[in-house]
Amino acid sequence: MSTFVKPENALKRAEELINVGQKQDALQALHDLITSKRSRAWQKTLERIMFKYIELCVDMRRGRFAKDGLIQYRIVCQQVNVTSLEEVIKHFMHLSTEKAEQARAQAQALEEALDVDDLEADKRPEDLMLSYVGGEKGKDRSDRELVTPWFKFLWETYRTVLEILRNNSKLEALYAMTAHRAFQFCKQYKRTTEFRRLCEIIRNHLANLNKYRDQRDRPDLSAPESLQLYLDTRVEQLKIATELELWQEAFRSVEDIYGLMCMVKKTPKASVMVVYYAKLTEIFWISNSHMYHAYAWLKLFNLQKSFNKNLSQKDLQMIASSVVLAALSVSLYERSSRASHLELENEKERNLRMADLIGFNVDLKVENREMLSRSSLLSELVAKGVLNCATQEVKDLYHLLEHDFFPLELAIKVQPLLTKISKLGGKLASASSLPEVQLSQYVPALEKIASLRVLQQVSRVYQTMKIEGLAQLIPFFNFLVVEKVIVEAVKHKFLALKIDHAKGVVQFGDQGLESDVLRDHLATLAENLKKARDMIYPPRKKGSKLGEILPSLAETVDREHKRLLARKSIIEKRKEEHERQLLEMEHEEESRRLKLQKGTEEAEQKRLASEFEQRRNQRILKEIEERELQEAQALLQEAVKGKRRGKKPILEGEKVTKQTVMELARSEQLRERQEMEKKLQKLAKTMDYLERAKREESAPLIEAAFQHRLVEERQRHEHDQQQEVEISRQRHDGDLKEKNRLARMADNKRIFQERALLSRQAEYDRIRAQREEQIRQELQARRQEREIMRKRKFFLIEEQKRREREAREAEARRIAEEERRKKEDAERKAKLDEIAEKQRQRERELEEKARLQKEALLGRAAEPPRPYEPPVGAHPVEPLGAAAAAAPTPGKYVPRFRRGAAESAAPPPEQPDRWGRQDDRPPQGGGDRWRSSGDSRGSSFGGSSRSSWPSSRIPPRR
Repeated sequence: MSTFVKPENALKRAEELINVGQKQDALQALHDLITSKRSRAWQKTLERIMFKYIELCVDMRRGRFAKDGLIQYRIVCQQVNVTSLEEVIKHFMHLSTEKAEQARAQAQALEEALDVDDLEADKRPEDLMLSYVGGEKGKDRSDRELVTPWFKFLWETYRTVLEILRNNSKLEALYAMTAHRAFQFCKQYKRTTEFRRLCEIIRNHLANLNKYRDQRDRPDLSAPESLQLYLDTRVEQLKIATELELWQEAFRSVEDIYGLMCMVKKTPKASVMVVYYAKLTEIFWISNSHMYHAYAWLKLFNLQKSFNKNLSQKDLQMIASSVVLAALSVSLYERSSRASHLELENEKERNLRMADLIGFNVDLKVENREMLSRSSLLSELVAKGVLNCATQEVKDLYHLLEHDFFPLELAIKVQPLLTKISKLGGKLASASSLPEVQLSQYVPALEKIASLRVLQQVSRVYQTMKIEGLAQLIPFFNFLVVEKVIVEAVKHKFLALKIDHAKGVVQFGDQGLESDVLRDHLATLAENLKKARDMIYPPRKKGSKLGEILPSLAETVDREHKRLLARKSIIEKRKEEHERQLLEMEHEEESRRLKLQKGTEEAEQKRLASEFEQRRNQRILKEIEERELQEAQALLQEAVKGKRRGKKPILEGEKVTKQTVMELARSEQLRERQEMEKKLQKLAKTMDYLERAKREESAPLIEAAFQHRLVEERQRHEHDQQQEVEISRQRHDGDLKEKNRLARMADNKRIFQERALLSRQAEYDRIRAQREEQIRQELQARRQEREIMRKRKFFLIEEQKRREREAREAEARRIAEEERRKKEDAERKAKLDEIAEKQRQRERELEEKARLQKEALLGRAAEPPRPYEPPVGAHPVEPLGAAAAAAPTPGKYVPRFRRGAAESAAPPPEQPDRWGRQDDRPPQGGGDRWRSSGDSRGSSFGGSSRSSWPSSRIPPRR
């Protein structure tokens, strides 16, 4: 469609194309008309064109075309007629919703029509084949064919409208209405995936709104109306998220609301905050964050008490009871006792974030830090009077769990109170914005808290208790659940106990090395011993002042002496430190001076280098200017040669540069291009008129050909329809004949079926009997195998015991043999020592005898010598003087070489050994019998004699 066609004619042409069934051509024509450059001049007619265009897009489910048209229409109406854009968008959403509802109603009506008893009577053969092959029901197929495309188009419609209105300050209400309708669509049809995408889309719109704040038509969030619209949208998002049970998306919605409040820095209305905290209670309860749940309930209580003037006393009591029970349900111990430093930092940041979301101001200073905790929450409930507003059962439960001490009766007193509390609750009449209060949801957590209190109080009284007695004290759970509670509490160091299933007892108290009992046991023992000593030996009473001063005088002098020594050492250290600081200051001053000198030299070098670089750049610039001047003169000469007659390229007196010459050439090229464009525009206008004339001439011919083709196609369609009806009738008659022919075989079929069933039943019974017999044989074989294994194991154990017994006996024999050998060696050594002592005694006697002989000989030598006359026939005898000179004199030092000569000259007389022999060989024969005989052999071979047998020559014992 040409842009020169009038919009009224284009609209009529589109209606004609729709009437003849060419909706695609009509839609394309209207799309080209709306997106044309001259659409802004058609303000009066463009709205009717948009309505027709939107109807075509919805009818044909063309979301992309609708989005392009709406974007173009927004550009046209943004500053002139925003109301028209709003009406078009509302019409677009209304048509999309209506079509989706019609498709859903049509699918439901089709399902109800198909809900009959006889499927073969009402269903067509094609439907039966599709149901058997596809494996899906009629409703699933109808939804896929009818409902799903329209729902997709409706979802695309919502996204398109939100995208168009996201930055329009004049249509904020329409944007909020569209978001609410999209939320209701997700809620009505349980579309969780689309809901997440919708929340992300709205979140991105707000982020872009804050990012690009300099836009002209951007909504102002500081305005109360805009802020309320955005808050209402987020609150509706939070409600739908909780109803769809998308708790993660609900928490993100809470963060969006909090971010919006922080962004505007303005407290919203109380009704919005009531919904905010009410949904927070649900989210925190589902996420098992009982502490945050209790704080949210406390905020909700304060809001209702402050702003709800119609709140009844009964509803206030119910809300207060919920707050107190939520606080009592908080765990008694922290769950991050063994966490790492990173986990503790993350937990700290998480607590701060949750405190901000709940509206609880946390002081970040270390000295007065107040974090979210169970104790601070309970103290705040008591201080603000929340506990006084609760029911009597809740008050009694609070005093039992927090203040009273009944180790054996606590659970018995708590159980009837929990039973009464579980029956309380209901919808609050004077607080319709709050959810239904059900106190029974806190009963399981309170039972666990009561069990922990019982265990804590029992551990303070008892050291050991039977498991049966402890199980009777906690009637809420069986002992397996109680054991899990105990393990969790011990893991987080809330309790210190040990369960001994072998003995059937529970031992309270930590007996490890790191326990409080064993950590200070030495100090405790010292204190107890001191008390005992004071009881046995009481301290003396006060005496005189001198008696009190004298014992401590030495200690005082010693202490003063040590103090003076310490002061002297401190003074010396301070002197050394002062000297060291002076040296460091001198070094620093020297290094600073060197650094300053170096910096001065570097600055001078940089200055010289910069001057050199500046001179070089000036020289290069001068050369460039000269080169450009030469090039400009050359270009000027060329321009003068090619200039037109009567025109000058450059004014007189103007400085000739390359830039001026290039500007001149550029202006000449631009002028020539403009002339060429004018010629092309004129030619295009001529071609447009020619094309228009051709189309006007060919329009009647095309219409005639189209009408002729319609008549031919109608005749062909009627002929094909009659032929199809005739073929269907013939097929139906043939099918009836085939059915009648096969009906005679029904009895034969039944007989064959019964025979097949009987044969298969018999086969099944036979196989089953075989299987049972096989299983029985396998069981018998396994039983025999187990018996054999048991006997083999018994014999192996007996054999092992026998080997161990023999090993122990052999070890005992070996030890006895070693002891016997040690005893024999000791006796033998003692005997040898005795023999050696006797040998030394005999040698001393011989030495004494020799000394006496020498003294006698010396006495004879004093007499006058007489010539010696040997007897006749005797051998010549050596003179006694030579032997006496060679022998050493007793008591006089003799050199070693003379001692050796004397000893070699006068060998000791040979003495018989212990066996009465003159040589040093052991007796022959006997062998082992001699070695084992020991000292008895020595006594038989002459026990009174002195043997010269050395101890090193005695053969060793085996």
